[in-house]
Amino acid sequence: MSKHFFNSSSLVLDSLQGLCAVNPQLRLDPQNKIVFVADHDKNKVSLICGGGSGHEPAHAGFVGTGMLTGAVCGHIFASPSASQVRRAIDLVESDKGTLIIVKNYTGDVLNFGLAKENYAALQPDKSNRVKFLIVGDDVAVGRTQGKIVGRRGLAGTVLVYKIAGALAHRGADLDEICSVASWVSENVATVGVGLEHTHVPGTTPLVSQLSLSEIEIGMGIHNESGYQRLSPIPSPPDLMTQLLELLTSTSDPERSFVPFKGNDDVVILINNLGGLSELELNAIVGEARKASEARGLRIIRLLSGTFMTSLNMPGFSLTILRLPSAQEPNAPNSSLVLSLLDDNPDVPGWKWSYKGIPPHLSAQFVSATNKTSSPTHFVHLQAANPLGFVSKIQRACNALIAAEPEITRMDTVSGDGDCGLTLKAGAEAVLAKVTDGSIDGHDIVRSIIAIASAAEESMGGTSGALYSIFFSGLAQGLQTQLTQDEYTVTGIGWVNAGRIALDKLYNYTRARPPSRTLVDPLAAFVTHLTSEVDFQDAVKAAQHAAEATKDIEAKAGRSAYVEGSRLREMQVPDPGAWGVKVILENLV
Repeated sequence: MSKHFFNSSSLVLDSLQGLCAVNPQLRLDPQNKIVFVADHDKNKVSLICGGGSGHEPAHAGFVGTGMLTGAVCGHIFASPSASQVRRAIDLVESDKGTLIIVKNYTGDVLNFGLAKENYAALQPDKSNRVKFLIVGDDVAVGRTQGKIVGRRGLAGTVLVYKIAGALAHRGADLDEICSVASWVSENVATVGVGLEHTHVPGTTPLVSQLSLSEIEIGMGIHNESGYQRLSPIPSPPDLMTQLLELLTSTSDPERSFVPFKGNDDVVILINNLGGLSELELNAIVGEARKASEARGLRIIRLLSGTFMTSLNMPGFSLTILRLPSAQEPNAPNSSLVLSLLDDNPDVPGWKWSYKGIPPHLSAQFVSATNKTSSPTHFVHLQAANPLGFVSKIQRACNALIAAEPEITRMDTVSGDGDCGLTLKAGAEAVLAKVTDGSIDGHDIVRSIIAIASAAEESMGGTSGALYSIFFSGLAQGLQTQLTQDEYTVTGIGWVNAGRIALDKLYNYTRARPPSRTLVDPLAAFVTHLTSEVDFQDAVKAAQHAAEATKDIEAKAGRSAYVEGSRLREMQVPDPGAWGVKVILENLV
Protein backbone atom coordinates (compact mmCIF):
# COMPACT_ATOMS: atom_id res chain seq x y z
CA MET A 1 0.00 0.00 0.00
CA SER A 2 1.50 3.30 -1.12
CA LYS A 3 -1.26 5.63 0.12
CA HIS A 4 -1.04 7.22 3.56
CA PHE A 5 -2.90 9.93 5.46
CA PHE A 6 0.42 11.51 6.48
CA ASN A 7 3.33 11.93 4.09
CA SER A 8 5.12 14.82 5.79
CA SER A 9 8.50 14.84 7.47
CA SER A 10 6.75 15.63 10.76
CA LEU A 11 4.98 12.26 10.90
CA VAL A 12 7.23 10.81 13.61
CA LEU A 13 6.73 13.78 15.91
CA ASP A 14 3.00 13.87 15.16
CA SER A 15 2.81 10.20 16.16
CA LEU A 16 4.68 10.75 19.41
CA GLN A 17 2.35 13.58 20.34
CA GLY A 18 -0.62 11.30 19.80
CA LEU A 19 1.01 8.60 21.92
CA CYS A 20 1.48 11.06 24.79
CA ALA A 21 -2.14 12.17 24.46
CA VAL A 22 -3.35 8.69 25.41
CA ASN A 23 -0.66 8.07 28.03
CA PRO A 24 -0.49 10.98 30.51
CA GLN A 25 2.44 9.50 32.45
CA LEU A 26 4.71 10.24 29.47
CA ARG A 27 6.70 13.35 28.68
CA LEU A 28 8.03 14.34 25.26
CA ASP A 29 11.15 16.20 24.25
CA PRO A 30 9.96 17.21 20.76
CA GLN A 31 13.29 18.55 19.54
CA ASN A 32 15.04 15.25 20.23
CA LYS A 33 12.01 12.97 19.76
CA ILE A 34 12.45 11.41 23.19
CA VAL A 35 9.54 9.90 25.09
CA PHE A 36 10.15 9.20 28.78
CA VAL A 37 8.37 8.56 32.07
CA ALA A 38 7.62 11.69 34.04
CA ASP A 39 8.91 11.67 37.61
CA HIS A 40 10.53 8.27 37.19
CA ASP A 41 11.82 6.63 40.36
CA LYS A 42 15.54 7.42 40.62
CA ASN A 43 15.95 4.62 43.13
CA LYS A 44 15.34 2.13 40.33
CA VAL A 45 17.47 1.36 37.30
CA SER A 46 16.42 3.25 34.17
CA LEU A 47 16.07 1.51 30.80
CA ILE A 48 16.57 3.29 27.49
CA CYS A 49 15.88 1.89 24.05
CA GLY A 50 15.23 3.31 20.64
CA GLY A 51 16.05 3.33 16.97
CA GLY A 52 14.37 4.25 13.75
CA SER A 53 10.63 4.87 13.75
CA GLY A 54 8.21 2.77 11.73
CA HIS A 55 8.27 -0.20 14.13
CA GLU A 56 5.42 0.91 16.37
CA PRO A 57 4.55 0.14 19.08
CA ALA A 58 8.31 -0.38 19.43
CA HIS A 59 9.93 1.53 20.84
CA ALA A 60 8.00 4.42 22.40
CA GLY A 61 4.88 2.31 22.96
CA PHE A 62 6.73 0.32 25.63
CA VAL A 63 7.70 3.35 27.71
CA GLY A 64 5.90 3.47 31.04
CA THR A 65 5.82 2.08 34.54
CA GLY A 66 7.08 -1.50 34.65
CA MET A 67 8.89 -1.57 31.33
CA LEU A 68 11.06 1.13 29.70
CA THR A 69 11.95 4.52 31.14
CA GLY A 70 12.67 6.25 27.87
CA ALA A 71 12.82 5.77 24.10
CA VAL A 72 14.75 7.76 21.51
CA CYS A 73 13.13 7.90 18.08
CA GLY A 74 14.84 8.50 14.77
CA HIS A 75 13.27 9.16 11.41
CA ILE A 76 11.53 6.23 9.71
CA PHE A 77 14.01 3.35 9.47
CA ALA A 78 16.89 5.67 10.52
CA SER A 79 18.82 5.67 13.77
CA PRO A 80 18.56 8.69 16.07
CA SER A 81 21.72 10.74 16.47
CA ALA A 82 24.15 10.37 19.35
CA SER A 83 23.15 13.81 20.65
CA GLN A 84 19.51 12.68 20.90
CA VAL A 85 20.57 9.60 22.86
CA ARG A 86 22.89 11.67 25.04
CA ARG A 87 19.94 13.91 25.96
CA ALA A 88 17.83 10.84 26.83
CA ILE A 89 20.51 9.57 29.26
CA ASP A 90 20.30 12.88 31.10
CA LEU A 91 16.49 12.91 31.14
CA VAL A 92 16.14 9.45 32.71
CA GLU A 93 19.30 9.41 34.81
CA SER A 94 18.98 7.26 37.91
CA ASP A 95 20.98 6.82 41.10
CA LYS A 96 20.90 3.07 40.43
CA GLY A 97 22.21 3.42 36.87
CA THR A 98 20.93 3.08 33.32
CA LEU A 99 20.81 0.15 30.91
CA ILE A 100 20.72 0.94 27.18
CA ILE A 101 19.20 -1.82 25.04
CA VAL A 102 19.51 -1.59 21.26
CA LYS A 103 18.73 -3.83 18.32
CA ASN A 104 21.78 -4.94 16.38
CA TYR A 105 21.80 -2.46 13.53
CA THR A 106 24.96 -0.56 12.71
CA GLY A 107 23.44 2.93 13.05
CA ASP A 108 21.80 2.14 16.37
CA VAL A 109 24.89 0.51 17.84
CA LEU A 110 27.17 3.36 16.75
CA ASN A 111 24.98 6.26 17.84
CA PHE A 112 23.76 4.80 21.12
CA GLY A 113 27.28 3.57 21.86
CA LEU A 114 28.79 6.97 21.08
CA ALA A 115 26.30 8.64 23.42
CA LYS A 116 27.25 6.23 26.19
CA GLU A 117 30.95 6.88 25.72
CA ASN A 118 30.45 10.65 25.58
CA TYR A 119 28.53 10.46 28.85
CA ALA A 120 31.31 8.42 30.45
CA ALA A 121 33.98 10.84 29.20
CA LEU A 122 32.17 13.88 30.54
CA GLN A 123 31.17 12.24 33.85
CA PRO A 124 33.84 9.67 34.67
CA ASP A 125 32.52 9.26 38.20
CA LYS A 126 29.27 7.92 36.72
CA SER A 127 30.73 5.88 33.86
CA ASN A 128 30.02 2.57 35.56
CA ARG A 129 26.36 3.50 35.96
CA VAL A 130 25.53 3.16 32.24
CA LYS A 131 25.67 -0.25 30.63
CA PHE A 132 25.02 -1.31 27.05
CA LEU A 133 23.28 -4.39 25.65
CA ILE A 134 22.97 -5.31 21.97
CA VAL A 135 20.24 -7.77 20.95
CA GLY A 136 20.50 -9.81 17.76
CA ASP A 137 17.89 -12.56 17.43
CA ASP A 138 17.45 -12.99 13.66
CA VAL A 139 18.22 -16.55 12.50
CA ALA A 140 17.87 -15.63 8.81
CA VAL A 141 21.31 -14.04 8.83
CA GLY A 142 23.74 -16.95 8.86
CA ARG A 143 27.11 -16.94 10.59
CA THR A 144 29.05 -16.60 7.36
CA GLN A 145 26.96 -13.73 6.05
CA GLY A 146 26.88 -11.94 9.39
CA LYS A 147 30.36 -12.80 10.64
CA ILE A 148 31.24 -9.11 11.07
CA VAL A 149 27.94 -7.36 11.83
CA GLY A 150 26.17 -10.27 13.54
CA ARG A 151 22.46 -11.00 13.63
CA ARG A 152 19.82 -8.31 13.28
CA GLY A 153 17.56 -7.36 16.15
CA LEU A 154 13.92 -8.26 15.60
CA ALA A 155 10.82 -8.80 17.72
CA GLY A 156 12.70 -10.95 20.24
CA THR A 157 14.15 -7.66 21.48
CA VAL A 158 10.75 -6.82 22.94
CA LEU A 159 10.99 -9.82 25.29
CA VAL A 160 14.32 -8.44 26.52
CA TYR A 161 12.66 -5.06 27.13
CA LYS A 162 9.81 -6.70 29.02
CA ILE A 163 11.87 -8.92 31.28
CA ALA A 164 14.53 -6.32 32.02
CA GLY A 165 11.92 -3.63 32.62
CA ALA A 166 9.93 -5.77 35.05
CA LEU A 167 13.11 -6.64 36.96
CA ALA A 168 14.07 -2.98 37.18
CA HIS A 169 10.60 -2.12 38.43
CA ARG A 170 11.06 -4.66 41.25
CA GLY A 171 14.16 -2.79 42.36
CA ALA A 172 16.96 -5.10 41.15
CA ASP A 173 20.42 -3.61 40.72
CA LEU A 174 22.07 -2.83 37.42
CA ASP A 175 24.33 -5.89 37.36
CA GLU A 176 21.49 -8.35 37.98
CA ILE A 177 19.32 -6.73 35.30
CA CYS A 178 22.20 -6.85 32.81
CA SER A 179 22.87 -10.49 33.63
CA VAL A 180 19.25 -11.61 33.15
CA ALA A 181 18.70 -9.46 30.06
CA SER A 182 21.91 -10.77 28.48
CA TRP A 183 20.88 -14.37 29.09
CA VAL A 184 17.49 -13.74 27.49
CA SER A 185 19.07 -12.08 24.45
CA GLU A 186 21.36 -15.09 23.96
CA ASN A 187 18.48 -17.57 24.10
CA VAL A 188 15.92 -15.94 21.86
CA ALA A 189 15.54 -16.53 18.13
CA THR A 190 13.30 -14.85 15.53
CA VAL A 191 12.52 -15.21 11.84
CA GLY A 192 10.30 -12.95 9.74
CA VAL A 193 8.06 -13.82 6.78
CA GLY A 194 6.55 -11.39 4.29
CA LEU A 195 4.13 -11.48 1.37
CA GLU A 196 5.46 -8.12 0.17
CA HIS A 197 7.75 -5.28 1.17
CA THR A 198 6.42 -2.10 2.75
CA HIS A 199 6.14 1.52 1.62
CA VAL A 200 7.65 4.47 3.49
CA PRO A 201 5.33 7.51 3.65
CA GLY A 202 6.53 10.36 1.47
CA THR A 203 8.52 8.18 -0.93
CA THR A 204 7.75 7.14 -4.50
CA PRO A 205 5.01 4.50 -4.90
CA LEU A 206 6.02 0.96 -4.07
CA VAL A 207 6.84 -1.32 -6.97
CA SER A 208 5.92 -4.88 -6.10
CA GLN A 209 8.98 -7.00 -5.46
CA LEU A 210 7.20 -10.31 -4.97
CA SER A 211 4.84 -11.99 -7.38
CA LEU A 212 1.42 -13.18 -6.27
CA SER A 213 2.81 -16.70 -5.93
CA GLU A 214 5.89 -15.77 -3.87
CA ILE A 215 6.67 -15.47 -0.20
CA GLU A 216 9.89 -14.24 1.37
CA ILE A 217 11.50 -15.79 4.44
CA GLY A 218 13.96 -13.84 6.55
CA MET A 219 12.47 -10.38 6.14
CA GLY A 220 14.06 -7.60 8.17
CA ILE A 221 12.12 -4.74 9.71
CA HIS A 222 13.72 -2.08 7.50
CA ASN A 223 12.52 -3.50 4.18
CA GLU A 224 15.62 -5.65 3.82
CA SER A 225 15.09 -8.66 1.61
CA GLY A 226 14.95 -12.09 3.14
CA TYR A 227 17.39 -14.86 2.48
CA GLN A 228 14.95 -17.07 0.56
CA ARG A 229 11.95 -16.71 -1.74
CA LEU A 230 9.50 -19.57 -2.14
CA SER A 231 7.05 -20.13 -4.98
CA PRO A 232 4.38 -21.36 -4.86
CA ILE A 233 3.57 -20.12 -1.37
CA PRO A 234 3.71 -23.14 0.96
CA SER A 235 0.68 -24.15 2.95
CA PRO A 236 0.59 -22.68 6.48
CA PRO A 237 1.54 -26.02 8.13
CA ASP A 238 4.48 -26.51 5.73
CA LEU A 239 5.61 -22.90 6.17
CA MET A 240 5.49 -23.17 9.95
CA THR A 241 7.51 -26.40 9.87
CA GLN A 242 10.23 -24.65 7.84
CA LEU A 243 10.32 -21.67 10.19
CA LEU A 244 10.63 -23.86 13.26
CA GLU A 245 13.50 -25.76 11.63
CA LEU A 246 15.33 -22.45 11.14
CA LEU A 247 14.67 -21.38 14.71
CA THR A 248 15.41 -24.58 16.62
CA SER A 249 17.86 -26.57 14.52
CA THR A 250 21.01 -27.64 16.33
CA SER A 251 22.61 -29.21 13.27
CA ASP A 252 22.75 -26.20 10.95
CA PRO A 253 26.20 -24.63 11.43
CA GLU A 254 24.96 -21.36 9.94
CA ARG A 255 21.86 -20.87 12.11
CA SER A 256 22.16 -22.94 15.29
CA PHE A 257 22.32 -19.92 17.57
CA VAL A 258 20.26 -21.10 20.55
CA PRO A 259 21.22 -24.30 22.40
CA PHE A 260 17.93 -26.16 22.14
CA LYS A 261 18.10 -29.64 23.61
CA GLY A 262 14.77 -31.09 22.46
CA ASN A 263 11.55 -31.01 24.47
CA ASP A 264 12.51 -27.54 25.69
CA ASP A 265 10.21 -25.28 27.68
CA VAL A 266 9.67 -22.20 25.53
CA VAL A 267 7.93 -18.87 25.23
CA ILE A 268 6.51 -18.26 21.74
CA LEU A 269 5.71 -14.81 20.39
CA ILE A 270 3.87 -14.32 17.10
CA ASN A 271 4.34 -10.74 15.97
CA ASN A 272 2.36 -8.86 13.33
CA LEU A 273 4.77 -7.00 11.03
CA GLY A 274 2.03 -4.42 10.53
CA GLY A 275 -0.18 -5.44 7.63
CA LEU A 276 -1.92 -8.63 8.74
CA SER A 277 -5.51 -8.71 9.94
CA GLU A 278 -6.26 -10.15 13.36
CA LEU A 279 -8.18 -12.83 11.49
CA GLU A 280 -5.05 -14.14 9.77
CA LEU A 281 -2.78 -13.53 12.74
CA ASN A 282 -4.90 -15.72 14.99
CA ALA A 283 -4.84 -18.48 12.38
CA ILE A 284 -1.04 -18.21 12.30
CA VAL A 285 -0.99 -18.53 16.09
CA GLY A 286 -2.92 -21.77 15.79
CA GLU A 287 -0.49 -23.15 13.21
CA ALA A 288 2.51 -22.12 15.30
CA ARG A 289 1.08 -23.85 18.31
CA LYS A 290 0.36 -27.10 16.51
CA ALA A 291 3.74 -27.18 14.74
CA SER A 292 5.67 -26.37 17.92
CA GLU A 293 3.96 -29.08 19.92
CA ALA A 294 4.53 -31.56 17.08
CA ARG A 295 8.22 -30.69 17.22
CA GLY A 296 8.34 -31.55 20.93
CA LEU A 297 8.46 -28.02 22.31
CA ARG A 298 6.56 -27.40 25.51
CA ILE A 299 4.85 -24.01 25.24
CA ILE A 300 4.81 -22.36 28.67
CA ARG A 301 3.66 -18.94 27.44
CA LEU A 302 2.07 -18.00 24.12
CA LEU A 303 2.05 -14.32 23.10
CA SER A 304 0.48 -12.80 20.02
CA GLY A 305 -0.03 -9.28 18.74
CA THR A 306 1.60 -6.26 17.18
CA PHE A 307 4.90 -5.65 18.99
CA MET A 308 7.55 -4.66 16.43
CA THR A 309 6.39 -3.77 12.94
CA SER A 310 7.83 -2.74 9.64
CA LEU A 311 5.21 -0.07 9.06
CA ASN A 312 2.40 -1.94 7.24
CA MET A 313 4.31 -4.97 5.97
CA PRO A 314 1.98 -7.90 5.20
CA GLY A 315 3.80 -10.50 7.20
CA PHE A 316 4.65 -11.84 10.62
CA SER A 317 7.61 -12.93 12.67
CA LEU A 318 7.95 -15.94 14.91
CA THR A 319 10.05 -15.71 18.07
CA ILE A 320 11.04 -18.51 20.43
CA LEU A 321 12.63 -17.91 23.81
CA ARG A 322 14.20 -21.03 25.29
CA LEU A 323 13.59 -21.12 29.04
CA PRO A 324 16.43 -22.24 31.29
CA SER A 325 16.45 -25.81 32.48
CA ALA A 326 16.86 -26.71 36.15
CA GLN A 327 20.33 -26.03 37.55
CA GLU A 328 21.54 -24.61 34.24
CA PRO A 329 24.81 -22.78 34.97
CA ASN A 330 24.85 -18.98 34.70
CA ALA A 331 21.13 -18.88 33.92
CA PRO A 332 18.29 -17.19 35.78
CA ASN A 333 15.61 -19.34 37.32
CA SER A 334 12.86 -20.25 34.85
CA SER A 335 10.14 -19.21 37.28
CA LEU A 336 11.79 -15.79 37.63
CA VAL A 337 11.82 -15.26 33.86
CA LEU A 338 8.15 -16.25 33.60
CA SER A 339 7.07 -14.08 36.50
CA LEU A 340 8.86 -11.08 34.97
CA LEU A 341 7.14 -11.79 31.68
CA ASP A 342 3.79 -12.01 33.47
CA ASP A 343 4.10 -8.72 35.38
CA ASN A 344 1.59 -6.17 34.10
CA PRO A 345 3.33 -3.02 32.81
CA ASP A 346 1.48 0.26 32.50
CA VAL A 347 2.33 0.81 28.83
CA PRO A 348 0.12 1.06 25.74
CA GLY A 349 2.16 -1.26 23.52
CA TRP A 350 2.18 -4.44 25.59
CA LYS A 351 -0.74 -6.67 24.73
CA TRP A 352 -2.61 -8.77 27.27
CA SER A 353 -1.54 -12.40 27.37
CA TYR A 354 -2.61 -15.45 29.31
CA LYS A 355 -0.34 -15.96 32.31
CA GLY A 356 -0.20 -19.70 32.28
CA ILE A 357 0.51 -22.75 30.17
CA PRO A 358 -1.88 -22.83 27.21
CA PRO A 359 -4.33 -25.70 27.67
CA HIS A 360 -4.26 -28.48 25.13
CA LEU A 361 -6.43 -27.81 22.12
CA SER A 362 -8.65 -30.79 22.83
CA ALA A 363 -9.53 -29.28 26.20
CA GLN A 364 -10.91 -26.17 24.49
CA PHE A 365 -12.92 -27.86 21.76
CA VAL A 366 -16.61 -28.56 22.26
CA SER A 367 -18.10 -31.30 20.12
CA ALA A 368 -20.75 -30.14 17.70
CA THR A 369 -24.34 -30.88 18.59
CA ASN A 370 -27.40 -30.80 16.41
CA LYS A 371 -29.08 -27.52 17.27
CA THR A 372 -32.02 -28.11 14.94
CA SER A 373 -35.14 -29.43 16.58
CA SER A 374 -36.13 -32.88 15.41
CA PRO A 375 -39.42 -32.81 13.49
CA THR A 376 -42.31 -34.54 15.16
CA HIS A 377 -44.45 -34.85 12.02
CA PHE A 378 -44.29 -33.68 8.43
CA VAL A 379 -47.20 -33.61 6.05
CA HIS A 380 -45.83 -35.93 3.40
CA LEU A 381 -45.82 -33.90 0.19
CA GLN A 382 -44.27 -34.80 -3.10
CA ALA A 383 -43.67 -32.89 -6.31
CA ALA A 384 -45.82 -33.50 -9.33
CA ASN A 385 -42.59 -34.49 -11.09
CA PRO A 386 -40.11 -35.63 -8.40
CA LEU A 387 -37.17 -36.09 -10.78
CA GLY A 388 -37.87 -32.76 -12.47
CA PHE A 389 -38.00 -31.04 -9.07
CA VAL A 390 -34.47 -32.18 -8.22
CA SER A 391 -33.18 -31.48 -11.73
CA LYS A 392 -34.38 -27.88 -11.60
CA ILE A 393 -32.72 -27.34 -8.21
CA GLN A 394 -29.45 -28.67 -9.59
CA ARG A 395 -29.73 -26.50 -12.69
CA ALA A 396 -30.36 -23.36 -10.61
CA CYS A 397 -27.41 -24.13 -8.31
CA ASN A 398 -25.03 -24.75 -11.20
CA ALA A 399 -26.13 -21.53 -12.88
CA LEU A 400 -25.53 -19.63 -9.66
CA ILE A 401 -22.03 -21.10 -9.37
CA ALA A 402 -21.27 -20.12 -12.99
CA ALA A 403 -22.52 -16.58 -12.34
CA GLU A 404 -20.21 -16.08 -9.33
CA PRO A 405 -17.54 -13.97 -11.13
CA GLU A 406 -20.12 -11.55 -12.55
CA ILE A 407 -22.03 -11.23 -9.26
CA THR A 408 -18.72 -10.70 -7.43
CA ARG A 409 -17.81 -7.95 -9.90
CA MET A 410 -21.14 -6.23 -9.24
CA ASP A 411 -20.68 -6.48 -5.49
CA THR A 412 -17.13 -5.13 -5.69
CA VAL A 413 -18.65 -1.89 -6.99
CA SER A 414 -21.82 -1.74 -4.92
CA GLY A 415 -21.00 -3.65 -1.75
CA ASP A 416 -18.26 -5.53 0.05
CA GLY A 417 -17.33 -7.91 -2.76
CA ASP A 418 -18.45 -11.20 -1.23
CA CYS A 419 -21.97 -11.70 -2.61
CA GLY A 420 -20.93 -13.95 -5.48
CA LEU A 421 -18.83 -16.17 -3.25
CA THR A 422 -21.60 -16.32 -0.65
CA LEU A 423 -24.19 -17.44 -3.19
CA LYS A 424 -21.75 -19.93 -4.69
CA ALA A 425 -21.14 -21.43 -1.23
CA GLY A 426 -24.90 -21.78 -0.71
CA ALA A 427 -25.39 -23.41 -4.11
CA GLU A 428 -22.59 -25.89 -3.46
CA ALA A 429 -24.10 -26.77 -0.09
CA VAL A 430 -27.49 -27.40 -1.67
CA LEU A 431 -25.92 -29.64 -4.31
CA ALA A 432 -24.19 -31.60 -1.55
CA LYS A 433 -27.58 -32.19 0.11
CA VAL A 434 -28.96 -33.45 -3.20
CA THR A 435 -26.07 -35.88 -3.38
CA ASP A 436 -26.56 -37.18 0.16
CA GLY A 437 -30.32 -37.62 -0.38
CA SER A 438 -31.51 -34.83 1.90
CA ILE A 439 -33.22 -33.20 -1.08
CA ASP A 440 -35.53 -35.24 -3.31
CA GLY A 441 -38.84 -34.77 -5.02
CA HIS A 442 -40.73 -37.30 -2.93
CA ASP A 443 -40.56 -35.32 0.34
CA ILE A 444 -40.90 -31.63 -0.49
CA VAL A 445 -41.06 -30.23 3.04
CA ARG A 446 -37.96 -32.08 4.19
CA SER A 447 -36.15 -30.96 1.03
CA ILE A 448 -37.03 -27.29 1.49
CA ILE A 449 -35.96 -27.40 5.13
CA ALA A 450 -32.65 -28.90 3.94
CA ILE A 451 -32.24 -25.95 1.53
CA ALA A 452 -32.93 -23.52 4.39
CA SER A 453 -30.36 -25.30 6.52
CA ALA A 454 -27.76 -25.17 3.73
CA ALA A 455 -28.28 -21.42 3.38
CA GLU A 456 -27.92 -20.85 7.10
CA GLU A 457 -24.83 -23.00 7.57
CA SER A 458 -22.84 -22.23 4.42
CA MET A 459 -23.73 -18.68 3.44
CA GLY A 460 -23.87 -16.85 6.74
CA GLY A 461 -24.39 -13.10 6.99
CA THR A 462 -27.43 -11.25 5.71
CA SER A 463 -27.94 -13.29 2.54
CA GLY A 464 -27.82 -16.61 4.37
CA ALA A 465 -30.38 -15.43 6.91
CA LEU A 466 -32.74 -14.04 4.27
CA TYR A 467 -32.66 -17.18 2.15
CA SER A 468 -33.03 -19.42 5.19
CA ILE A 469 -36.01 -17.45 6.52
CA PHE A 470 -37.72 -17.50 3.13
CA PHE A 471 -37.30 -21.25 2.63
CA SER A 472 -38.29 -21.97 6.23
CA GLY A 473 -41.41 -19.91 5.61
CA LEU A 474 -42.02 -21.81 2.38
CA ALA A 475 -41.90 -25.11 4.29
CA GLN A 476 -44.31 -23.73 6.88
CA GLY A 477 -46.65 -22.49 4.18
CA LEU A 478 -46.85 -25.89 2.53
CA GLN A 479 -47.52 -27.66 5.82
CA THR A 480 -50.13 -25.32 7.24
CA GLN A 481 -52.43 -25.36 4.21
CA LEU A 482 -52.29 -29.10 3.48
CA THR A 483 -53.31 -31.63 6.08
CA GLN A 484 -53.53 -34.95 4.32
CA ASP A 485 -50.89 -37.57 4.99
CA GLU A 486 -50.21 -38.04 1.27
CA TYR A 487 -50.38 -35.12 -1.12
CA THR A 488 -48.91 -33.96 -4.39
CA VAL A 489 -48.11 -30.24 -4.47
CA THR A 490 -50.00 -28.40 -7.19
CA GLY A 491 -49.52 -24.91 -8.59
CA ILE A 492 -51.89 -23.23 -6.16
CA GLY A 493 -50.07 -24.90 -3.29
CA TRP A 494 -46.78 -23.29 -4.34
CA VAL A 495 -48.51 -19.92 -4.87
CA ASN A 496 -49.98 -19.80 -1.36
CA ALA A 497 -46.79 -21.10 0.27
CA GLY A 498 -44.74 -18.46 -1.58
CA ARG A 499 -46.95 -15.65 -0.25
CA ILE A 500 -46.65 -17.00 3.29
CA ALA A 501 -42.87 -17.21 2.90
CA LEU A 502 -42.64 -13.60 1.67
CA ASP A 503 -44.75 -12.42 4.61
CA LYS A 504 -42.43 -14.30 6.97
CA LEU A 505 -39.44 -12.56 5.37
CA TYR A 506 -41.08 -9.14 5.76
CA ASN A 507 -41.21 -9.74 9.51
CA TYR A 508 -37.42 -9.53 9.64
CA THR A 509 -36.40 -7.03 6.96
CA ARG A 510 -37.54 -3.49 6.29
CA ALA A 511 -36.73 -3.81 2.60
CA ARG A 512 -39.77 -3.38 0.37
CA PRO A 513 -39.73 -3.06 -3.41
CA PRO A 514 -38.30 -1.01 -4.95
CA SER A 515 -35.32 -1.11 -2.55
CA ARG A 516 -32.38 -2.33 -4.67
CA THR A 517 -32.14 -5.61 -2.77
CA LEU A 518 -32.94 -9.25 -3.44
CA VAL A 519 -36.45 -8.51 -2.17
CA ASP A 520 -37.25 -6.68 -5.44
CA PRO A 521 -37.18 -9.71 -7.80
CA LEU A 522 -38.39 -12.09 -5.10
CA ALA A 523 -41.47 -9.99 -4.37
CA ALA A 524 -42.11 -9.49 -8.08
CA PHE A 525 -42.02 -13.24 -8.62
CA VAL A 526 -44.33 -14.08 -5.69
CA THR A 527 -46.91 -11.39 -6.43
CA HIS A 528 -47.10 -12.32 -10.12
CA LEU A 529 -47.38 -16.03 -9.37
CA THR A 530 -51.12 -16.67 -9.32
CA SER A 531 -53.39 -19.42 -10.53
CA GLU A 532 -54.21 -17.36 -13.64
CA VAL A 533 -50.65 -16.43 -14.63
CA ASP A 534 -48.11 -19.12 -15.39
CA PHE A 535 -44.68 -19.57 -13.85
CA GLN A 536 -42.79 -18.13 -16.82
CA ASP A 537 -44.57 -14.79 -16.59
CA ALA A 538 -43.67 -14.55 -12.89
CA VAL A 539 -40.04 -15.24 -13.74
CA LYS A 540 -40.12 -12.48 -16.37
CA ALA A 541 -41.44 -10.08 -13.73
CA ALA A 542 -38.53 -11.03 -11.46
CA GLN A 543 -36.04 -10.54 -14.30
CA HIS A 544 -37.44 -7.08 -14.99
CA ALA A 545 -37.26 -6.18 -11.26
CA ALA A 546 -33.62 -7.30 -11.06
CA GLU A 547 -32.69 -5.30 -14.16
CA ALA A 548 -34.51 -2.27 -12.76
CA THR A 549 -32.22 -2.15 -9.73
CA LYS A 550 -29.64 -0.47 -12.00
CA ASP A 551 -31.70 2.73 -11.78
CA ILE A 552 -32.96 2.48 -8.20
CA GLU A 553 -31.52 4.36 -5.24
CA ALA A 554 -30.67 1.86 -2.53
CA LYS A 555 -32.90 2.04 0.52
CA ALA A 556 -31.58 -1.04 2.28
CA GLY A 557 -28.86 -3.63 1.97
CA ARG A 558 -25.17 -3.29 1.11
CA SER A 559 -25.67 -0.60 -1.54
CA ALA A 560 -27.30 1.81 0.92
CA TYR A 561 -23.80 2.80 2.03
CA VAL A 562 -22.59 3.60 -1.50
CA GLU A 563 -23.25 6.96 -3.18
CA GLY A 564 -26.38 6.38 -5.28
CA SER A 565 -25.64 8.48 -8.36
CA ARG A 566 -22.37 6.62 -8.94
CA LEU A 567 -24.19 3.29 -9.06
CA ARG A 568 -26.79 4.63 -11.47
CA GLU A 569 -24.09 6.09 -13.71
CA MET A 570 -22.26 2.77 -13.81
CA GLN A 571 -25.54 0.89 -14.40
CA VAL A 572 -24.64 -1.78 -11.87
CA PRO A 573 -27.59 -3.93 -10.76
CA ASP A 574 -27.87 -5.15 -7.21
CA PRO A 575 -25.84 -8.38 -6.93
CA GLY A 576 -28.26 -9.97 -4.49
CA ALA A 577 -31.19 -9.26 -6.79
CA TRP A 578 -29.20 -10.66 -9.70
CA GLY A 579 -28.63 -13.87 -7.76
CA VAL A 580 -32.39 -14.32 -7.27
CA LYS A 581 -32.90 -13.68 -10.99
CA VAL A 582 -30.37 -16.39 -11.88
CA ILE A 583 -32.07 -18.88 -9.58
CA LEU A 584 -35.61 -18.24 -10.78
CA GLU A 585 -34.89 -18.22 -14.50
CA ASN A 586 -33.23 -21.63 -14.15
CA LEU A 587 -36.25 -23.10 -12.37
CA VAL A 588 -38.42 -22.65 -15.46
